[in-house]
Amino acid sequence: MSALPSAAPARHPRLAELALALGGFAIGTTEFVIMGLMNRIATDLSVDPQHVGYAISSYALGVVVGAPLISCLAAKVPKRQLLIVLMLVFALGNLASALAPGFWSFVGLRFIAGLPHGAYFGVAALVAAAAVPSDQRARAVARVMMGLTVAILLGAPLGTWAGNQFGWPVAFAAVGGIALATALMVRLFVPFVPRDPDASPLRELGALVNQQVLFTLGIASIGFGGMFAVFSYVMPTLTQQAGMAESLGPVVLAIFGVGTIIGTLVGARVADWNLLKAIPLILIWCLVVQALFFVAANQVWAGLLFVALVGTSMALGPTIQTRLMDVAGNAQTMAASLNHAAFNMANALGAWLAGVVIAQGVPWSSSGLVGAALAAGGLLIFFAGRALEPAPAECPD
Repeated sequence: MSALPSAAPARHPRLAELALALGGFAIGTTEFVIMGLMNRIATDLSVDPQHVGYAISSYALGVVVGAPLISCLAAKVPKRQLLIVLMLVFALGNLASALAPGFWSFVGLRFIAGLPHGAYFGVAALVAAAAVPSDQRARAVARVMMGLTVAILLGAPLGTWAGNQFGWPVAFAAVGGIALATALMVRLFVPFVPRDPDASPLRELGALVNQQVLFTLGIASIGFGGMFAVFSYVMPTLTQQAGMAESLGPVVLAIFGVGTIIGTLVGARVADWNLLKAIPLILIWCLVVQALFFVAANQVWAGLLFVALVGTSMALGPTIQTRLMDVAGNAQTMAASLNHAAFNMANALGAWLAGVVIAQGVPWSSSGLVGAALAAGGLLIFFAGRALEPAPAECPD
């Protein structure tokens, strides 16, 4: 793999990782909090609740567009400076969202807020991985991604509560404030990484024609979709099929968040042990727990247990990110950023396919079977990629 230019040693390495993770916390909160505020936003902006889905899709589209665009245009920008700019743009998008005068302006501002998402996570992962020994890269990436998983556990529920108590703009304004704090912490604690003199937009675009990068992104886009197939419909599954009280909604989100944290930590450990064994093992695990959710969701407590187990699918996050570092060659920033575009494509694909299946009149928990099928698809893509990967050159005797 091609490494980033050497960074100056961090005076406070844990504070540097905390700064990077705080940005992930802000991003995760804004991505998931809107689902809990859907009814409140719809009422205040005079639209039907399902129309708020346009704002969710607009944010995801911003991620998909922004990841390759920013990676290409900002190829020559020093990494720390780029992280600060990305957080400032993200803060602006969220603060402006809180002040949106109408529904369609809100939708447009969510697109702007989504633009820095993929590039921020990609660059933050590269900076974190470059600061540790090679056999600890996945754990460094996981610590950065922990901000996202903690956002699912704490940020989104707290934002939902605050938005429902004091008005939905409060949640987005708070995210904007956290983003500004992140920009300051990055400036204070993240070490300076010199600009790569050989970096160029053309070199970054090379990721788009790199076969192994595309296979790895395919695993993320398909294999990760299973988690979202289940999570997107977990509340109606547990309330309408298992008979759970709607008041337990925040508990469901918290349980899922615990699962994502466990998955991220364990996935990173397994990836640092053996990355090319970790990816298929995790995909098989995802296939099994998502398939069993189909049966478990008939009972409340069994369903809640499997919500946590489905959350452990987040183990794919650090493994896929680390695999991209290994296969991206000189196009590190583009490949790392595209991972989060693929993550959002998985979100859209999983939710859409599960919705299509459930609309046929089958049980809500059939989302688990959709998830298992997507995990199987990710597994097939992994093996196809490995079959076509050139054998490493042997060293002469």
